[in-house]
Amino acid sequence: MPSWPRGAVRRIDWYLVALFAVIGCATLLPASGATADGLALTARIMVGLLFFLYGARLSPRAAYDGLRHWRLHLPILALTFLVFPLAGMAVGLLPHSVLGGDLATGILFLSVLPSTVQSSVALTSMARGNVAAAICSASFSTLLGVVLTPLLAVLLLQQGTSGGLTFAPSQARDVVVQLLLPFLVGQVARRWIAGWIQRHRLLTTLCDRGCILLVVYSAFSQGMTAGIWQRIPPARIVTLAVVCLLLLGVALALTYGAARLLRLPREDRVTAVFAGSTKSLAGGLPIATVLLPESELGLLVLPLMLYHTLQLVVCTWLARRWPSAASPEDPTPTLVTAAPSATGERPG
Repeated sequence: MPSWPRGAVRRIDWYLVALFAVIGCATLLPASGATADGLALTARIMVGLLFFLYGARLSPRAAYDGLRHWRLHLPILALTFLVFPLAGMAVGLLPHSVLGGDLATGILFLSVLPSTVQSSVALTSMARGNVAAAICSASFSTLLGVVLTPLLAVLLLQQGTSGGLTFAPSQARDVVVQLLLPFLVGQVARRWIAGWIQRHRLLTTLCDRGCILLVVYSAFSQGMTAGIWQRIPPARIVTLAVVCLLLLGVALALTYGAARLLRLPREDRVTAVFAGSTKSLAGGLPIATVLLPESELGLLVLPLMLYHTLQLVVCTWLARRWPSAASPEDPTPTLVTAAPSATGERPG
């Protein structure tokens, strides 16, 4: 009888499996009518809770400490909030027949998102990079993303790739009420609840991931009701995967090249590559529920879902190979296994 290889089950990303299971559930059993309305309202409330937890877990000191290592963090932030948006705009210049307006807009939204905290820290740890620097960089990127991502999204998506999206003043209010205000309240409350959050990491992680799964189910249910899958030929999905893979490849190459050009040590190059090339699904989906039209949400976040999957697969493969590629001239530093991330989670 065939059996799983030793450790294979442990290497499966069950959260990723759950994400695609929720998409399948929304495809087969989409919420509609009053149920869909209640689900959308619950998702918005959960988004506020999620950003409150972000604020409560994010250490301002960790983000501030990152400023002192500007030679590492400057290229990471430049790629995240400057080069990536330019690449997203370039994708929008492709003929409409390649991706269509909605998927191209989704790529543009993906391009303005901050770096992911948990994945970039875990990948850096796996590749024996500078874990402390990864924590600082991802924290600072998240902090900037709370403000920069909505601003860049409004600025770039209004110009649009297919007639553009329109943003009403109420959406600016939603950004403040649902994203910025809970985040700031969490920062203020951090001094009283940070210890509790550290002691109950499993509970807060389940809250995080449960919120994302709820947002995904709500978004794809609305998309099924609007008939999004009938509007996407299979060939276009393949094309989208190729575009996302090219974006990831360019990001990996640019971060590595910039780190070498700045003569950063090996462990900092590892940090630059993983912090600069990854995009935050956990931060992107809640922002999408506030900024993007509900009827198009499932289609517009599809590039983010696909890019997230590719970054996990490609970067995990790269991180597992990187330590064995170290040479005596490019020494591998001692792995820091006990450093908690700025969000209160362990990096591994």
